[in-house]
Amino acid sequence: MNREQLLREIPTIMGVLNVTPDSFSDGGRYLDTNAAIEAGFAMSRAGAAIVDVGGESTRPGAQDVPAEEELFRVLPVVEALAKRGITVSIDTRKAAVADAALKAGARIVNDVSGFRDPEMRRVAAEHDASIIIMHMQGTPQTMQVNPHYEDVVSEVLEFLVEQAEQCMAAGIARERIWIDPGIGFGKTLDHNLTLLRHLPKFVATGYPVLLGASRKSFIAHLTGEGDPTKRLPGSVAAALWGARCGVKALRVHDVEETLQALLIWQALDGGARLQPV
Repeated sequence: MNREQLLREIPTIMGVLNVTPDSFSDGGRYLDTNAAIEAGFAMSRAGAAIVDVGGESTRPGAQDVPAEEELFRVLPVVEALAKRGITVSIDTRKAAVADAALKAGARIVNDVSGFRDPEMRRVAAEHDASIIIMHMQGTPQTMQVNPHYEDVVSEVLEFLVEQAEQCMAAGIARERIWIDPGIGFGKTLDHNLTLLRHLPKFVATGYPVLLGASRKSFIAHLTGEGDPTKRLPGSVAAALWGARCGVKALRVHDVEETLQALLIWQALDGGARLQPV
């Protein structure tokens, strides 16, 4: 089996490009437009099939950013990457930002608020965009203030399926809808681990699943590593687990390292997948 064959079998890699001063892991690193554009090019060269551009931090406690500021940060980056032929996802909760980014060349809308806003659904349908519906309990300001579920797996699953159905009713084709359980967004350590253990249930819905576990705080809780930039081993372990569970895409900060691990795993494991329990 050669590299090209392996690439067809592993999850799609989505590179994280935060054009913000305050994201939890790389805040400020790519706030400069030229630095952000070059980082996007580098992610693409390293193997990212999608570059996810965001102009508003959604880390716990983050404050809202006005749409005008968010647009100022992301639009030049989206346009430059799209002109180079890179598939761009816009990471936003605002319909106006999604609309402008799609006009600038983005092809995917990644909404961490789960497309609760009917206007966001309308914009995605109008542009025939692919979408990623993520689950978040509360808002970035409140999501980690005592998150609670009776059954985290069934509640998150129910939300994602309901939102997907509302998006289809708004005119978004089913094959363009992806779901994301939202690791770290309104979840405790136990909630996150439970969702990760039950990823095959999300895969069983038939919607492609995106997993975003890269550098998340659950790794710190388990390992004691407080520096997000030093959580690569834990991030790769989570990525490999997601691949074994059948997720279709991985949202990661460390593209080259994750891709290398996936290629070796695929060559050795032969693509064995866990089944729902």
